[in-house]
Amino acid sequence: MIAVFALLGAVTQTLWVTYAPVTDAAGRYYDVGDGAIGWLANVFPLLYVVLAIPAGIVLDRWFRGGLAAGALLTATGAVVRILGDTYVFALAGQLVVAVAQPLVLNAITGVAGRYLAERHRPTGIAVGSASTFAGLIVGFGLGAVFTEDVRTLLVVQAGLAAVAAVALVSVLRTPAEHRAEVAPAGFGALRIAWGDPFIRRLCALVFVPFGVFVALSTFAQPLLEPAGVAEETAGLILIANVVAGVAGCAVVPVWASRRGRELAVLTTSLLVTVVACVVLALVPGVVTGFVALALIGFGLLPALPIVLELTERRAGRSEGTAAGLMWLAGNLGGLVVAAVVGVLVGEPLLAFLLLAVLSLLTLPLLRSFSRVSTSEPARPPTA
Repeated sequence: MIAVFALLGAVTQTLWVTYAPVTDAAGRYYDVGDGAIGWLANVFPLLYVVLAIPAGIVLDRWFRGGLAAGALLTATGAVVRILGDTYVFALAGQLVVAVAQPLVLNAITGVAGRYLAERHRPTGIAVGSASTFAGLIVGFGLGAVFTEDVRTLLVVQAGLAAVAAVALVSVLRTPAEHRAEVAPAGFGALRIAWGDPFIRRLCALVFVPFGVFVALSTFAQPLLEPAGVAEETAGLILIANVVAGVAGCAVVPVWASRRGRELAVLTTSLLVTVVACVVLALVPGVVTGFVALALIGFGLLPALPIVLELTERRAGRSEGTAAGLMWLAGNLGGLVVAAVVGVLVGEPLLAFLLLAVLSLLTLPLLRSFSRVSTSEPARPPTA
Protein backbone atom coordinates (compact mmCIF):
# COMPACT_ATOMS: atom_id res chain seq x y z
CA MET A 1 0.00 0.00 0.00
CA ILE A 2 2.78 2.42 0.90
CA ALA A 3 4.61 1.74 -2.38
CA VAL A 4 1.47 2.09 -4.51
CA PHE A 5 0.38 5.24 -2.71
CA ALA A 6 3.86 6.74 -3.17
CA LEU A 7 3.57 6.05 -6.90
CA LEU A 8 0.22 7.82 -7.08
CA GLY A 9 1.51 10.77 -5.05
CA ALA A 10 4.48 11.12 -7.39
CA VAL A 11 2.21 10.99 -10.45
CA THR A 12 -0.02 13.82 -9.19
CA GLN A 13 2.99 16.10 -8.90
CA THR A 14 4.39 14.98 -12.25
CA LEU A 15 1.09 15.98 -13.86
CA TRP A 16 1.16 19.31 -12.01
CA VAL A 17 4.49 20.39 -13.52
CA THR A 18 3.92 18.77 -16.94
CA TYR A 19 4.14 22.00 -18.89
CA ALA A 20 6.73 23.88 -16.81
CA PRO A 21 9.83 22.41 -18.53
CA VAL A 22 8.23 22.60 -22.00
CA THR A 23 6.53 26.00 -21.79
CA ASP A 24 7.67 27.23 -25.20
CA ALA A 25 6.90 23.95 -26.98
CA ALA A 26 3.49 23.72 -25.29
CA GLY A 27 2.71 27.29 -26.32
CA ARG A 28 3.42 26.40 -29.94
CA TYR A 29 1.51 23.12 -29.64
CA TYR A 30 -1.64 24.81 -28.32
CA ASP A 31 -1.04 28.16 -30.07
CA VAL A 32 -1.24 30.17 -26.83
CA GLY A 33 1.10 32.42 -24.88
CA ASP A 34 3.29 31.66 -21.86
CA GLY A 35 0.68 33.12 -19.51
CA ALA A 36 -1.92 30.59 -20.61
CA ILE A 37 0.58 27.75 -20.16
CA GLY A 38 1.37 29.06 -16.69
CA TRP A 39 -2.27 28.68 -15.69
CA LEU A 40 -2.06 24.96 -16.41
CA ALA A 41 0.06 24.77 -13.24
CA ASN A 42 -1.43 27.67 -11.28
CA VAL A 43 -4.86 26.00 -11.03
CA PHE A 44 -3.38 23.41 -8.66
CA PRO A 45 -2.58 25.62 -5.62
CA LEU A 46 -5.70 27.70 -6.25
CA LEU A 47 -8.02 24.69 -6.20
CA TYR A 48 -6.13 23.18 -3.28
CA VAL A 49 -6.96 26.22 -1.17
CA VAL A 50 -10.65 25.74 -1.99
CA LEU A 51 -10.80 21.94 -1.71
CA ALA A 52 -8.32 21.11 1.07
CA ILE A 53 -10.93 21.04 3.86
CA PRO A 54 -13.74 19.30 1.89
CA ALA A 55 -11.26 16.64 0.76
CA GLY A 56 -10.10 16.12 4.33
CA ILE A 57 -13.68 15.69 5.53
CA VAL A 58 -14.35 13.13 2.78
CA LEU A 59 -11.25 11.14 3.76
CA ASP A 60 -12.15 11.18 7.44
CA ARG A 61 -15.62 9.77 6.70
CA TRP A 62 -14.96 7.51 3.70
CA PHE A 63 -11.22 7.02 3.49
CA ARG A 64 -11.03 4.19 0.98
CA GLY A 65 -13.70 5.66 -1.28
CA GLY A 66 -12.20 9.14 -1.15
CA LEU A 67 -8.70 7.93 -1.96
CA ALA A 68 -9.99 5.70 -4.77
CA ALA A 69 -11.84 8.70 -6.19
CA GLY A 70 -8.63 10.71 -6.07
CA ALA A 71 -6.75 7.99 -7.95
CA LEU A 72 -9.43 7.62 -10.63
CA LEU A 73 -9.77 11.39 -11.10
CA THR A 74 -6.00 11.68 -11.47
CA ALA A 75 -5.99 9.11 -14.27
CA THR A 76 -9.10 10.64 -15.86
CA GLY A 77 -7.54 14.10 -15.97
CA ALA A 78 -4.36 12.73 -17.54
CA VAL A 79 -6.40 10.94 -20.20
CA VAL A 80 -8.55 14.01 -20.92
CA ARG A 81 -5.40 15.90 -21.92
CA ILE A 82 -4.75 13.48 -24.81
CA LEU A 83 -8.33 13.45 -26.13
CA GLY A 84 -7.68 16.59 -28.17
CA ASP A 85 -4.82 18.80 -29.28
CA THR A 86 -6.33 22.08 -28.11
CA TYR A 87 -5.77 24.18 -25.02
CA VAL A 88 -9.32 23.46 -23.83
CA PHE A 89 -8.50 19.76 -23.36
CA ALA A 90 -5.24 20.61 -21.59
CA LEU A 91 -6.96 22.98 -19.16
CA ALA A 92 -9.86 20.59 -18.56
CA GLY A 93 -7.48 17.75 -17.80
CA GLN A 94 -5.41 19.86 -15.41
CA LEU A 95 -8.56 20.99 -13.60
CA VAL A 96 -9.64 17.37 -13.06
CA VAL A 97 -6.21 16.41 -11.71
CA ALA A 98 -6.20 19.53 -9.51
CA VAL A 99 -9.52 18.41 -8.00
CA ALA A 100 -8.03 14.97 -7.33
CA GLN A 101 -4.82 16.24 -5.75
CA PRO A 102 -6.25 17.09 -2.27
CA LEU A 103 -7.88 13.67 -2.05
CA VAL A 104 -4.47 12.10 -2.65
CA LEU A 105 -2.10 14.33 -0.69
CA ASN A 106 -4.41 14.73 2.32
CA ALA A 107 -4.36 10.93 2.61
CA ILE A 108 -0.63 10.69 3.44
CA THR A 109 -1.28 10.53 7.19
CA GLY A 110 -4.35 8.32 6.78
CA VAL A 111 -2.50 5.71 4.75
CA ALA A 112 0.27 5.51 7.35
CA GLY A 113 -2.21 5.36 10.22
CA ARG A 114 -4.33 2.61 8.68
CA TYR A 115 -1.71 0.40 7.05
CA LEU A 116 1.31 0.69 9.35
CA ALA A 117 2.01 -0.07 12.99
CA GLU A 118 2.51 3.04 15.10
CA ARG A 119 6.31 2.71 15.23
CA HIS A 120 6.49 2.63 11.41
CA ARG A 121 4.15 5.56 10.72
CA PRO A 122 6.84 8.28 10.66
CA THR A 123 8.63 6.27 7.97
CA GLY A 124 5.43 5.84 5.97
CA ILE A 125 4.65 9.56 6.14
CA ALA A 126 8.24 10.38 5.13
CA VAL A 127 7.98 8.03 2.13
CA GLY A 128 4.64 9.50 1.08
CA SER A 129 5.94 13.06 1.37
CA ALA A 130 9.22 12.30 -0.39
CA SER A 131 7.32 10.72 -3.27
CA THR A 132 5.54 14.00 -4.00
CA PHE A 133 8.86 15.79 -4.38
CA ALA A 134 10.27 12.91 -6.39
CA GLY A 135 7.31 13.39 -8.73
CA LEU A 136 8.55 16.91 -9.45
CA ILE A 137 11.92 15.50 -10.48
CA VAL A 138 10.21 12.96 -12.74
CA GLY A 139 8.10 15.71 -14.28
CA PHE A 140 11.11 17.86 -15.09
CA GLY A 141 13.02 14.82 -16.32
CA LEU A 142 10.26 13.76 -18.72
CA GLY A 143 10.05 17.34 -19.94
CA ALA A 144 13.75 17.26 -20.72
CA VAL A 145 13.36 13.99 -22.65
CA PHE A 146 10.31 15.11 -24.68
CA THR A 147 11.20 18.78 -25.00
CA GLU A 148 9.68 19.19 -28.46
CA ASP A 149 7.19 16.30 -28.45
CA VAL A 150 4.34 17.44 -26.22
CA ARG A 151 1.93 14.79 -27.50
CA THR A 152 4.22 11.89 -26.56
CA LEU A 153 4.91 13.50 -23.19
CA LEU A 154 1.18 13.58 -22.42
CA VAL A 155 0.66 9.99 -23.56
CA VAL A 156 3.50 8.71 -21.38
CA GLN A 157 2.15 10.56 -18.35
CA ALA A 158 -1.37 9.29 -19.00
CA GLY A 159 0.01 5.75 -18.98
CA LEU A 160 1.76 6.36 -15.66
CA ALA A 161 -1.41 7.79 -14.15
CA ALA A 162 -3.51 4.85 -15.34
CA VAL A 163 -1.06 2.32 -13.88
CA ALA A 164 -0.97 4.15 -10.55
CA ALA A 165 -4.77 4.41 -10.35
CA VAL A 166 -5.40 0.75 -11.19
CA ALA A 167 -2.73 -0.39 -8.71
CA LEU A 168 -4.10 1.74 -5.89
CA VAL A 169 -7.74 0.76 -6.43
CA SER A 170 -6.67 -2.89 -6.47
CA VAL A 171 -4.77 -2.57 -3.19
CA LEU A 172 -7.65 -0.70 -1.56
CA ARG A 173 -9.85 -3.75 -1.99
CA THR A 174 -8.02 -5.25 0.99
CA PRO A 175 -9.20 -3.65 4.26
CA ALA A 176 -6.63 -1.79 6.33
CA GLU A 177 -4.96 -3.70 9.16
CA HIS A 178 -5.44 -0.93 11.70
CA ARG A 179 -8.93 0.35 12.40
CA ALA A 180 -9.52 4.06 12.53
CA GLU A 181 -12.27 5.96 14.29
CA VAL A 182 -14.90 7.43 12.00
CA ALA A 183 -15.05 11.20 12.16
CA PRO A 184 -18.35 12.95 12.91
CA ALA A 185 -20.58 13.85 9.99
CA GLY A 186 -20.56 17.21 8.26
CA PHE A 187 -18.10 19.74 9.63
CA GLY A 188 -17.62 17.86 12.89
CA ALA A 189 -14.10 16.80 11.91
CA LEU A 190 -13.22 20.41 11.07
CA ARG A 191 -14.49 21.59 14.45
CA ILE A 192 -12.36 18.97 16.21
CA ALA A 193 -9.21 19.73 14.21
CA TRP A 194 -9.46 23.51 14.25
CA GLY A 195 -10.57 23.49 17.89
CA ASP A 196 -7.16 22.13 18.88
CA PRO A 197 -4.68 25.00 19.55
CA PHE A 198 -1.79 22.69 18.69
CA ILE A 199 -3.17 22.09 15.18
CA ARG A 200 -3.73 25.81 14.70
CA ARG A 201 -0.14 26.57 15.67
CA LEU A 202 1.10 23.91 13.26
CA CYS A 203 -0.87 25.64 10.48
CA ALA A 204 0.82 28.93 11.33
CA LEU A 205 4.19 27.19 11.40
CA VAL A 206 3.98 25.70 7.88
CA PHE A 207 2.83 28.95 6.24
CA VAL A 208 6.27 30.52 5.84
CA PRO A 209 8.50 27.48 5.13
CA PHE A 210 6.14 26.26 2.41
CA GLY A 211 5.88 29.80 1.06
CA VAL A 212 9.66 30.25 0.97
CA PHE A 213 10.13 27.00 -0.92
CA VAL A 214 7.43 27.85 -3.48
CA ALA A 215 8.79 31.37 -3.93
CA LEU A 216 12.33 30.12 -4.54
CA SER A 217 11.09 27.39 -6.89
CA THR A 218 9.13 29.98 -8.86
CA PHE A 219 11.57 32.88 -8.98
CA ALA A 220 15.06 31.46 -8.43
CA GLN A 221 15.96 31.89 -12.10
CA PRO A 222 15.07 35.60 -12.47
CA LEU A 223 16.46 36.37 -9.00
CA LEU A 224 19.83 34.79 -9.83
CA GLU A 225 19.99 36.04 -13.42
CA PRO A 226 21.51 39.47 -12.54
CA ALA A 227 24.39 37.59 -10.90
CA GLY A 228 25.21 35.90 -14.21
CA VAL A 229 23.43 32.59 -13.59
CA ALA A 230 22.14 31.27 -16.94
CA GLU A 231 18.64 29.87 -17.32
CA GLU A 232 19.89 26.33 -17.89
CA THR A 233 22.12 26.54 -14.82
CA ALA A 234 19.24 27.86 -12.73
CA GLY A 235 17.22 24.83 -13.82
CA LEU A 236 19.98 22.52 -12.60
CA ILE A 237 20.12 24.42 -9.32
CA LEU A 238 16.39 23.87 -8.80
CA ILE A 239 16.72 20.16 -9.58
CA ALA A 240 19.54 19.95 -7.01
CA ASN A 241 17.25 21.73 -4.55
CA VAL A 242 14.49 19.13 -4.95
CA VAL A 243 16.89 16.15 -5.03
CA ALA A 244 18.42 17.33 -1.76
CA GLY A 245 14.91 17.69 -0.36
CA VAL A 246 13.96 14.13 -1.34
CA ALA A 247 17.15 12.85 0.30
CA GLY A 248 16.31 14.86 3.41
CA CYS A 249 12.77 13.48 3.51
CA ALA A 250 14.12 9.94 3.36
CA VAL A 251 16.37 10.40 6.39
CA VAL A 252 15.62 13.40 8.58
CA PRO A 253 11.95 12.90 9.64
CA VAL A 254 12.46 9.28 10.72
CA TRP A 255 15.60 10.20 12.69
CA ALA A 256 13.82 13.14 14.32
CA SER A 257 10.78 11.09 15.32
CA ARG A 258 12.77 8.21 16.80
CA ARG A 259 14.82 10.58 18.94
CA GLY A 260 12.11 13.07 19.78
CA ARG A 261 14.00 15.87 18.00
CA GLU A 262 11.26 17.19 15.73
CA LEU A 263 11.31 20.72 17.10
CA ALA A 264 15.11 20.89 17.08
CA VAL A 265 15.15 19.80 13.43
CA LEU A 266 12.51 22.36 12.47
CA THR A 267 14.47 25.09 14.29
CA THR A 268 17.67 24.08 12.52
CA SER A 269 15.99 24.03 9.10
CA LEU A 270 14.67 27.56 9.60
CA LEU A 271 18.07 28.83 10.77
CA VAL A 272 19.76 27.22 7.76
CA THR A 273 17.18 28.87 5.50
CA VAL A 274 17.85 32.26 7.08
CA VAL A 275 21.61 31.96 6.56
CA ALA A 276 21.24 30.59 3.02
CA CYS A 277 18.91 33.41 1.96
CA VAL A 278 21.30 36.02 3.42
CA VAL A 279 24.16 34.45 1.46
CA LEU A 280 22.08 34.55 -1.74
CA ALA A 281 21.27 38.19 -1.06
CA LEU A 282 24.87 39.27 -0.47
CA VAL A 283 26.91 36.99 -2.76
CA PRO A 284 24.61 35.48 -5.41
CA GLY A 285 26.21 33.26 -8.00
CA VAL A 286 26.40 29.77 -9.44
CA VAL A 287 28.30 28.18 -6.55
CA THR A 288 26.36 29.92 -3.79
CA GLY A 289 23.12 29.17 -5.66
CA PHE A 290 23.83 25.43 -5.79
CA VAL A 291 24.99 25.23 -2.16
CA ALA A 292 22.36 27.51 -0.64
CA LEU A 293 19.37 26.04 -2.45
CA ALA A 294 20.53 22.48 -1.83
CA LEU A 295 20.76 23.25 1.88
CA ILE A 296 17.34 24.90 1.83
CA GLY A 297 15.86 21.88 0.08
CA PHE A 298 17.48 19.42 2.50
CA GLY A 299 16.21 21.46 5.45
CA LEU A 300 12.80 22.74 4.41
CA LEU A 301 11.28 19.81 2.53
CA PRO A 302 11.63 17.35 5.46
CA ALA A 303 9.65 19.85 7.53
CA LEU A 304 6.50 18.70 5.68
CA PRO A 305 6.60 15.03 6.75
CA ILE A 306 7.61 16.10 10.26
CA VAL A 307 4.57 18.37 10.53
CA LEU A 308 2.31 15.72 8.99
CA GLU A 309 3.60 13.11 11.44
CA LEU A 310 2.90 15.45 14.35
CA THR A 311 -0.55 16.03 12.87
CA GLU A 312 -1.27 12.30 12.54
CA ARG A 313 -0.14 11.69 16.11
CA ARG A 314 -2.28 14.52 17.46
CA ALA A 315 -5.42 14.65 15.34
CA GLY A 316 -6.90 11.19 15.93
CA ARG A 317 -10.13 10.63 14.02
CA SER A 318 -9.91 14.04 12.29
CA GLU A 319 -6.49 13.35 10.76
CA GLY A 320 -7.64 13.82 7.15
CA THR A 321 -9.15 17.23 7.89
CA ALA A 322 -6.15 18.23 10.00
CA ALA A 323 -3.81 17.24 7.16
CA GLY A 324 -6.01 19.29 4.84
CA LEU A 325 -5.51 22.29 7.13
CA MET A 326 -1.73 21.82 6.89
CA TRP A 327 -1.81 21.65 3.09
CA LEU A 328 -4.21 24.62 2.99
CA ALA A 329 -1.89 26.72 5.14
CA GLY A 330 1.11 25.66 3.07
CA ASN A 331 -0.52 26.46 -0.25
CA LEU A 332 -1.74 29.81 1.06
CA GLY A 333 1.81 30.52 2.16
CA GLY A 334 3.03 29.59 -1.29
CA LEU A 335 0.55 31.93 -2.98
CA VAL A 336 1.15 34.87 -0.63
CA VAL A 337 4.94 34.69 -0.27
CA ALA A 338 5.45 33.98 -3.98
CA ALA A 339 3.21 36.94 -4.87
CA VAL A 340 5.25 39.28 -2.66
CA VAL A 341 8.56 37.98 -4.00
CA GLY A 342 7.16 38.35 -7.51
CA VAL A 343 6.74 42.07 -6.87
CA LEU A 344 10.39 42.25 -5.76
CA VAL A 345 11.76 40.06 -8.55
CA GLY A 346 13.63 43.04 -9.96
CA GLU A 347 15.35 43.58 -6.59
CA PRO A 348 17.04 40.25 -5.73
CA LEU A 349 18.75 41.66 -2.63
CA LEU A 350 15.45 42.72 -1.08
CA ALA A 351 13.67 39.54 -2.15
CA PHE A 352 16.24 37.19 -0.57
CA LEU A 353 16.46 39.31 2.59
CA LEU A 354 12.66 39.25 2.88
CA LEU A 355 12.66 35.45 2.75
CA ALA A 356 15.37 35.40 5.43
CA VAL A 357 13.39 37.74 7.70
CA LEU A 358 10.16 35.76 7.27
CA SER A 359 11.98 32.54 8.19
CA LEU A 360 13.54 34.22 11.23
CA LEU A 361 10.18 35.54 12.42
CA THR A 362 8.74 32.01 12.32
CA LEU A 363 11.21 30.72 14.93
CA PRO A 364 9.29 32.06 17.96
CA LEU A 365 6.33 29.85 17.00
CA LEU A 366 8.40 26.77 17.79
CA ARG A 367 8.69 27.83 21.42
CA SER A 368 4.95 27.25 21.88
CA PHE A 369 5.23 23.52 21.13
CA SER A 370 6.18 20.61 23.32
CA ARG A 371 6.63 16.96 22.44
CA VAL A 372 4.32 15.86 25.28
CA SER A 373 1.36 17.73 23.83
CA THR A 374 1.61 15.82 20.55
CA SER A 375 0.79 12.49 22.15
CA GLU A 376 -2.80 13.33 23.05
CA PRO A 377 -5.52 13.28 20.37
CA ALA A 378 -7.50 16.40 19.73
CA ARG A 379 -10.81 16.74 21.54
CA PRO A 380 -13.96 18.50 20.36
CA PRO A 381 -13.99 22.08 21.59
CA THR A 382 -16.30 22.61 24.54
CA ALA A 383 -19.11 25.12 24.40
